Amino acid sequence: MTYSTFETEHRVRPDDIDMFQHVHNSRYFDYIMAARYEQMETYYGMAMEKFMERGFGWVVSTAHINYKRALTIGDYFLVRTGIESVNDKGCRVAFTLTNKATKKICCDGYFDYVMIDMKTGRGMKIPQDIVEHYRI
Repeated sequence: MTYSTFETEHRVRPDDIDMFQHVHNSRYFDYIMAARYEQMETYYGMAMEKFMERGFGWVVSTAHINYKRALTIGDYFLVRTGIESVNDKGCRVAFTLTNKATKKICCDGYFDYVMIDMKTGRGMKIPQDIVEHYRI
C-alpha cells in the first residue's frame, strides 16, 4: 500500500538553539510532531481532536532519527512526513527535515505509533474506517 507524503515549512526560533549555537537535538522531535499534527488536520482532514472524540489516541512506541546536518537560528526548513506502513494496532511515519536554502537533508528517520484506547491506555486495533481514511 502506498500512502501520501506531505510537507510543512517551519523556521528555527531563538529558543530552539543550544549552547553550541545550533538546534538542540530534542527540538527536532518537536518539529516533526508539530508538522504531523498540522498535517493530520490540513491534509488528511482528520485532526487529533477527531481521534480523541472517538476515544482514541496515538502514542510513540519507537523514535528513530539520523542527524546529518545542523539547523541554526533563522533557518527555514521543510518537514516532510508520510505513513510508510500500517499494521493492526499502529503505523510507521517516516520523516525528512530539509534545510530550505541549501536543499540538504538535516535529519531523517521514523516514528512508530500505536493506537490506544484513551480510557484504558492500552493498544487497540485501528478501526477500518481510519485505515481507509489515511489511504490518500
